[in-house]
Amino acid sequence: MARVAIVTGGTRGIGEAISLALKETGVVVAASYAGNNARAEEFSDRTGIATFKWDVGDFDACQAGCATVAEQLGPVDIVVNNAGITRDGTILKMTYQAWKEVIDTNLGGCFNMAKATFAGMRERKWGRIVNIGSINGQAGQYGQVNYAAAKSGIHGFTKALAQEGARAGVTVNAIAPGYIDTDMVAAVPADVLEKIVAKIPVGRLGQAHEIARGVVFLCSEDGGFVTGSTLSINGGQHMY
Repeated sequence: MARVAIVTGGTRGIGEAISLALKETGVVVAASYAGNNARAEEFSDRTGIATFKWDVGDFDACQAGCATVAEQLGPVDIVVNNAGITRDGTILKMTYQAWKEVIDTNLGGCFNMAKATFAGMRERKWGRIVNIGSINGQAGQYGQVNYAAAKSGIHGFTKALAQEGARAGVTVNAIAPGYIDTDMVAAVPADVLEKIVAKIPVGRLGQAHEIARGVVFLCSEDGGFVTGSTLSINGGQHMY
């Protein structure tokens, strides 16, 4: 029987690449999204991947959304916590709302999705959770105290939850992408982006499918001995 995966923020950018890559391996994919109905409909029509709308920052919405996916597609075996937002600004200008929205979505979403699916994975003795962190959660970034804190929190969350799932066949890992050629990065001013690329040893932005390949491995049977790890895919920009 095919595995069932939920990819949050799974209809665009890195999330879309992950959804497609998992589908190509025979996984039944549900792509969640928060707001753009037209984009989700176009994505579903083009790929044949089912889409489901809910806000990952909303605990009750995650409970209901995951239950709907399980009812329609089957028990959820794989969760990829990819959904994320930015509300950039220095702390002198950042509002509490901008802080809270990013923490609730980027970090809270990981908790909410795990609460909705982790128990079932443990009971069935198999599960994969992959949390998408960020190079900026590892190294920090000016004007992103909210985003960097949330993404850094993901790495600690991953290590702790991995210990709770290990003996039950549930692995929990993270991927920390560097700068990837997506809509989010395209919004960066050209002069700033040029300086960023200059700091990447391989000399280019990453591609979404390069992140997706890492996710596919961590979600596979072959990834069963990898847990509590963070895979950095950043072109050598941050090494430690």
